[in-house]
Amino acid sequence: MYVAVKGGERAILNSYRMLDGYRRGDPAVPALTLAQIREQMPLAVSRVMAEGSLYDPHLAALALKQAAGDAIEAVFLLRAYRTTLPRFGYTQPLDTACMGLQRRISATFKDVPGGQVLGPTYDYTQRLLDFSLEDDAPVAPLPPAEVPLDPAMPRVTDLLRHESLVEDEAIPPGDPAPFDLTRQPMTFPASRPARLQNLARADEGYLLSMGYSTQRGYGNTHPFAAEIRYGSVEVEMFVEELGFAVTLGEIDVTECQMVSQFAGNPQEGPRFTRGYGLVFGYGERKAMSMALVDRALRAAELGEAADSPANDHEFVLYHSDNVEASGFVQHLKLPHYVDFQANLELVRRMRAESAAQAGADTQGGVAAHNERQATRAAAASPLDEAIAS
Repeated sequence: MYVAVKGGERAILNSYRMLDGYRRGDPAVPALTLAQIREQMPLAVSRVMAEGSLYDPHLAALALKQAAGDAIEAVFLLRAYRTTLPRFGYTQPLDTACMGLQRRISATFKDVPGGQVLGPTYDYTQRLLDFSLEDDAPVAPLPPAEVPLDPAMPRVTDLLRHESLVEDEAIPPGDPAPFDLTRQPMTFPASRPARLQNLARADEGYLLSMGYSTQRGYGNTHPFAAEIRYGSVEVEMFVEELGFAVTLGEIDVTECQMVSQFAGNPQEGPRFTRGYGLVFGYGERKAMSMALVDRALRAAELGEAADSPANDHEFVLYHSDNVEASGFVQHLKLPHYVDFQANLELVRRMRAESAAQAGADTQGGVAAHNERQATRAAAASPLDEAIAS
């Protein structure tokens, strides 16, 4: 709590009550339930889970309700709560090739094994306000699928890898434990696992801006969306006492694989390189932006020019965290009376010194002018005086 002046604590407590009233709104309108937020605002819930680094739709819905719909504030609440939770261990890597798909598209091949699965998307809507939603009419249930989804849908990048047309992302020798951003501070040069963890919880709008900059020419790649997947995957954890991995449950994730042309170098020939994005829940825009920025951050290691903002590791990674950025900006609203008074006195003193100097320069200028006039008068000839008269 920030108590700046006498009586400040009472004012703050009153602001809490006002905030409660503002968040609740008109008491005549039924209050939102967490189930309504979770089921009817799934994209907002997904974003809060992704940027809050905690997969829990119920808690994400609670954070959104408490934050009155402010996504960044909800992310802050969820992250703060996450720090109180015990950690039991690390799960096994997710196998997204076995994802229970709800959506799967490729912008690089029309016909891919398993086909294009459009699923729920705004891509083909007219983006006009639908006033029929004012009536809150029930949605007609979907008819049963005529053809069940193919359970085996290989990744599109695997099709390119079979022809050695895309880089192979092999496991590093010794399979070292990945960097853990929640327990280790970011250092530079940052490894790709560290960068991907940072981007996975980065602000969506920031990543969108960075990814967009690479498409407008502030980068050296022309990306293609090889594949975008959304669905559920099993989370497994290896139990030492049992000697094998057990399934803890399922989570929804969105995965994006971007491919970009690479001219090659003396060590390797031309091929496609990858940019990767993976986020909690349904978040295609975030996953695509993450993949674009991931590829841009790899420019130096691939021997490409790294002279654009999206190629700068420190610039991108240090400014991507919405909680940190929001806190640093919003702290300006808190009292800065002492700092400002010091600056105010400094500016007043500088203005006084400047005015005194200007006055001195003016007085000196007047004296010099008078002296010049006197010199001219003394040196004037009778002819000059006659002309002047």
